[in-house]
Parts: sequence; structure tokens; C-alpha cells
Amino acid sequence: MSTLFTGQLPLVRPGAGTGIGGVPKGPTVVALGGGHGLSASLAALRLLTTELTAVVTVADDGGSSGRLREDFGVVPPGDLRMALAALCDDTDWGRTWRDVMQHRFHSPAGRSGLDNHAMGNLLIVTLAELLGDIVAGLRWAGALLGARGQVLPMSRVPLMIEGDVLVESSGVHGGPPRRETIRGQAACAVAGRLEEVRLVPADAPACPEALSAIEYADWIVLGPGSWYTSVLPHLTLPETRQALCDTPARRCLTMNLAVDTRETTGMSAADHLRVIQRAAPEFRVDAVIADDSSVGDPGEFEQVAGELGAEVFFGRVRSSGQRSVHDPLRLAGAYHEVFASAGAAGGGR
Repeated sequence: MSTLFTGQLPLVRPGAGTGIGGVPKGPTVVALGGGHGLSASLAALRLLTTELTAVVTVADDGGSSGRLREDFGVVPPGDLRMALAALCDDTDWGRTWRDVMQHRFHSPAGRSGLDNHAMGNLLIVTLAELLGDIVAGLRWAGALLGARGQVLPMSRVPLMIEGDVLVESSGVHGGPPRRETIRGQAACAVAGRLEEVRLVPADAPACPEALSAIEYADWIVLGPGSWYTSVLPHLTLPETRQALCDTPARRCLTMNLAVDTRETTGMSAADHLRVIQRAAPEFRVDAVIADDSSVGDPGEFEQVAGELGAEVFFGRVRSSGQRSVHDPLRLAGAYHEVFASAGAAGGGR
């Protein structure tokens, strides 16, 4: 444990605590996920509230994150970095630090040990090592960036994802598909349609600060993101699943724009909801946000959403000209409608 004393946290830059129309505070929101999906929800939510916490999956084992994890035994920083970058303010300060965090080193012919490392990954690992704690390191990184909200790992322990896929039997006469276990998030993401995922260690402790944020939130937002490797892990870690089921907060599920990915081959949007049902039958949802162009059969989708307890909010949240990217302003509008609808119905704390 480091004994370094760093003094008072740096001040957040002016403007970082301002919401839409200058409103300084909105609902207290906890957004869970990882990678590009979580970045999309954070980019929208930060326009609505400054009371925002991102809880991030920490099972990445590929690229720069995988190398740092293997070399130093640290929580993989890549998804944490992306969440921090998404919370940067739209000022020269925020945009510059966002670009610094996302900057990736490239050396000729890959001859440098820094090759393909992201600057933000190195900064997060450095602060965590100096302060002796990943949560403290992320707090300092957020203050430096002037982030609109805080970023927390789902666990202080690096996690590994195991997934089961069905593999066609080889041989002349074939036979029934056999179940094969794939280890590692990077491998699971490209292995084909996943049937089930598990976290190793299965009883890893959840980050206490994340559990506290979930308990005191007004809204929980889960998704979008890689369904099995970014979204589902939050319902797989026992303490986090229990907190998500017990919280008095309302819960919103944000659907993906592309439902037929490698890990969800052949699945419909309704099938994605059924995955949530199977993983945590006790988990209830109040609202589901979906772009109607990605749903398929709206009737089936609404039926399965209803089984989760949810009202479906259909809307255009897709970015113009980009098939599978959420538009931050459109998604913010959808979240605003969901939050306002709950308030009008007398919901919330």
C-alpha cells in the first residue's frame, strides 16, 4: 500500500457541474456496462444530470488492457478510461483531456514497449499504484479531466469471463452440437453465439462504493453494450445482482442497435430480454428504451418486456448515417422522456 500523500483533490474546472439549461443537478443515476455501449449512455446522461456514476465491467483481457493486467496484476483500465473520456465536458479543456486519454501510441514496426498502449490506461494504472487504490486513482483522474460524474469498477479484483458456446460436431456423420467453454472476454466476444457466461472468481467482492451508489440512486441504467460480456456481468456478480434487485431506484434497460452480433448470433431483441430473465429472474425493469428499427416484432418485444415489468419507450436514438451508433442528443431525449414519465406517475424517491 502506497504511503504517498497527494493533498487536496484538484478542483473541477468551471462548467463541469452544469446540466442542460444551466441546471446544476438532475436525478441521481448509476449507469452500468462497459466499452462503447457504456460510453454511449454516459455521453447522453451527462447532458441530463451531474449526479452520475458509471460502474464498469473489469474483465477485459485484450489489447493494452490485457497487457497491463498480465504485467502488473491490475484491474484492466480500458473500459474505465472510455467511461472517463465519455464524461469529459464539451469545452477546450474537456475535449483536450478526452483526446489525451484516448491517445494510443504507435511505433514503427511495433518496436516499442509502448506500442498500442492508450495514454489513459497508463495514467489510470499510475494513479492507482501511487494512491494504492483504483477507486482513489479514478477519482483523481476524473478531477483532472473535469468529468461530469464519477467512474467506479464493478470490483477491485480483475475478473475473467467464461462463456459456453455450441460447436458443431465434426466427422462424416456429424452429430449433436457439443458445448465448449471459452475463457476470456476477448475470446468470448468472437467465439460465436454464447449460451451462458460466468465470472471467475464467481464470488469476487463487488466494489463497495458501487454498491452504495446503486442503493442511493434514483435511476439505474443498464446497457447498451455487448450483451454477454459487458451488460450481463453486472447481473452475474452476486453482490451487484443483489444490490440491483434490492435498490428502491427505478431501472431502465437500453437496448442495442445491432442485435445480431458475434456473441448474439441469430438472437432477436426479445431474445436479449429473455437472457436477462434467465440470468436474474428476480430482477425487475421499469422502462426499456429501444429504437424501433432494431426490435423486429414489436408485439413480441413488448410482451417479453412486460414480463420483466417494463414499459417500452420506442424512439429514434440511432445516429444519422451510422448504423449501430447511438446519437447522444437523441438518447438523452429518450432518457429525459423516461425520467419525466416516472415523475409524472409519482415514481422515484
